[in-house]
Formats: sequence, structure tokens, C-alpha cells
Amino acid sequence: MDYTFTAPNVPVDKFKRTKIVTTIGPSTDSYEAILGLIKAGANGLRLNFSHGSYEERERQIKWIRKAAQEYGKPVAIIQDLQGPKIRLGDFEGIINVSKGQTLVFAYQADYETTGHVPTQYELSKKVKRGERLLIYDGKIRTTVLSTKDGLVHTQAENSGILISRKGINLPDTDFAGDIITAKDRKDIAFGSQHGVDYVALSFVQSSQDIVVLKKLLKNLGSHANIIAKIETKAAVDNLEAIVEEADAVMIARGDLAIETLPEDVPIVQRRIIGLGQAHAKPTIVATQMLASMTEEPEPTRAEVSDIATAVFGGADAVMLSDETASGKYPLESVKIMKRVILHTEASLPIEPDQTAQKLHTRQSAISRAIIKLADDVGAKAIVAETKSGATARHLSSLRPKRPIIAVTSDSQVSSQLAIVYGTKAYVRPDEKLQATELTNWLQKNKVLVKGDMVVTASGKYPGVVGTTDTIKVRVLE
Repeated sequence: MDYTFTAPNVPVDKFKRTKIVTTIGPSTDSYEAILGLIKAGANGLRLNFSHGSYEERERQIKWIRKAAQEYGKPVAIIQDLQGPKIRLGDFEGIINVSKGQTLVFAYQADYETTGHVPTQYELSKKVKRGERLLIYDGKIRTTVLSTKDGLVHTQAENSGILISRKGINLPDTDFAGDIITAKDRKDIAFGSQHGVDYVALSFVQSSQDIVVLKKLLKNLGSHANIIAKIETKAAVDNLEAIVEEADAVMIARGDLAIETLPEDVPIVQRRIIGLGQAHAKPTIVATQMLASMTEEPEPTRAEVSDIATAVFGGADAVMLSDETASGKYPLESVKIMKRVILHTEASLPIEPDQTAQKLHTRQSAISRAIIKLADDVGAKAIVAETKSGATARHLSSLRPKRPIIAVTSDSQVSSQLAIVYGTKAYVRPDEKLQATELTNWLQKNKVLVKGDMVVTASGKYPGVVGTTDTIKVRVLE
């Protein structure tokens, strides 16, 4: 279904450039809560397919679309796939572990009768001698000694405890393209039927994982963009190829900190954001941005600084997980995040590293010309016609000082642009002077005012991808 987004009347100089992604969960599982998140500043809503039923997801997707239409702004629906469920299985109580102890893991084992620690994934087919096996957020670190007859023998490097169903990280293990599970495939089919805007692929290891998902989506007739979640050591090793292949990138700092080192995460985050700008791919910084607000009404100073750092670094979006899914203060978390973003953006210029820009293409050259012209004439905004969203993304990747107002005839493209840095998207029919007509509407609704100067980018053939060839300067009268 297509929607017409009118967008609230926010003056152009009050636009929030860095976008907010929130996660839907028990704390926000109602139409009123979802509408509240959108009004508070959410631009993307994440559905975590590790939890919940299809009935719940279908209901939430309808609520999101209805709320976006009611409030009048495009919102991206992000389907986050579970990926391989690499966790301990069920057992009673706790298992005490001593440094140097041998631990034997087996798929769906009965610990009481065998003494083998159960897992929910068949590890013996993947792991090899010498590889690390990290359990319970890295609290127990082990090294694989051998694998035989479905058993994985490991040696504990430290003492601690094991608790049922805790996660397992395998930073040295190659999954050989086997990260899309049978459950994921069913979830992907469900998402394609319900028109999700993005599919976030968990535990990406190489660009080939993105290629496989692209084929699945194409066969299903889905136009969803793919977000590569960077949360494994292998993904960091193959980072540039993954960024090139994906449509967007999420820095999933929780698992990433376990798979690499906590001190590596800020460096990897900076590198990913830089590559995202270089290849015109939106980047999302995720995990624990306002973790304390799951329980407390105010953030810590470190959390505020964390958000500001992501903004200074040039991230397209910052994400809330437990804060809005299961926290006590979901609405307050979004409001705080928006407040920090706006204050940060107003306080210091955010200068992109233009030397990282590698897109020596016709579209990149046009984008640079548009931005230079807007700077030279002191334009209030850039108004760009775009069919596929590529024009807006390329403009955004150069981090212009002026807001980008995108106009498209495709409502899903407008939703996908909802989490792209510095971009406001509007839906209008394909027509000649599409950008001019939108500019008139923006002036009528006081988003722009008399005397404002704008630079418009359009094409000779409205609605045709890749035909941007006309740049104009206009002073509103």
C-alpha cells in the first residue's frame, strides 16, 4: 500500500540530521506507544525476530504504518533476523567451572546423565582445534582441544559459572556462508509479504552472506534493503567488501566487543562510519547507548557522550534496543536521545572526511556540484528528486551542511530514506517540476519561508532511475 506523508511543520533549520532507530518490545507493544515513539523522534522501528510470534509482528507492522501515516512522516521498518542460535541448552542450576578444567559440549545433550554441556547448535560440525569458544558474554573463555563423534572438547581459561541458555561466541570459526537458518528463511518470507523496508542480517562474516540474502529477497519479490550487522571478528576482517555489498551497516557493539576486544569497538565504529560515507551506505550505531534508562529516568554522562561521539563521527543513525523494547522509560529515552543529537549538531560543525570518498562516478560528480553550489549561494536546503533513493544517499554521504529534502513517488523509498543522515523524504506523484511543486508546498506549510534560497536537483524524465541532470537555484517569493 502506498502512503502520502505530509510531515509535521518543522522549520528547515530545526531538522534532526542524525536519525533514531528504536526497538519494539513488551514496553512499546501498543499503537499508542508506537505513535508516541514516532512523535518523540523515532525514524526507524526495529522488530527483533529472535522473539515474538508472526501474529504479534503483523499487528505491530500495521500499527507502525498507521502511526506513520497519522503523524505524517516516513518511518523505516527494520526486520532484524535471529541468525544461528548459538546458545547453551537447558540444564538445572549452574555449572561451576575451574581454570584448566576440560568441558565437553554436545548438541542437545542431557547434562545430568552424560556430564556433557548441552548446546542449541551443532558446534562439532563447525569448530576446529585451537579455536576459541566464549560463553556467557565472554565470562567463560575456552579453547577447543578436539572434536569427535559430535563432542567438542575444550579447556577453560578462567574460572566462573555457566547458566542455562547463555550465548556462545565463536570469533575464530568460519561458518562458510551458513548463517541464514531455516527460521530466518521463514522470517524473510514473512517480512517480504508485509513489505519491511530493511532486513538486518545477523552474524555476517563475508560479503557472500549478503549476496545469498539478496538472491532470497529477489526471488520473493522483496525490495527491502539489507543491513549488514557487524558483530563478528570475521566481519571486521572483511569489512570493506561487506560495506560495498550491503545497503546499510549496523555496528552491533555488544557481540562485537566479545568477539574482538572492548577497546577495539570505538576504532571499528569509526572505521565503519568512514567506509559508510566512502561508499554512500548508511551506518547505524547500536547497543547500550542509553542502557541505564532501562531502569532509570535519566542517562549517565557517559551515555550522553556516547551519543554525541556517534553524531560527531558522522553516523547516519543511533539505535535503542532494550531501552525501548523492555525498559521502564521508552518514550523518555527517545526524547533524551533526540535532545542530545540536536544539541550536539548545533554546537559543533560535523565535517566529513572527504578524502575517504571513493565514488568517482557521474552521480558522485553531480552530487558534489549540487553541494558546492548550495554552499556558494548560501542555500537553505537542497531539494532532490529521487526515484530509487540513490541521489539522496549520495548527497548524504558527502555530509552537506544543508539539509537534504528528497521527493520520491515510491513510499517504500521514502521509508528507507528515513534513517539516512540529514534527509527528509516526501512522497509525491511522478511529474515534471516535482521538486518545484514540493518546494511550493513546503513554503505554504512554513517549512521554508519567503526569501529562502534552495538548490533543486531533478531529471529530464521524472520517475526514471539515474537521470538526474538539472540543477537550479531558486529564491522563494
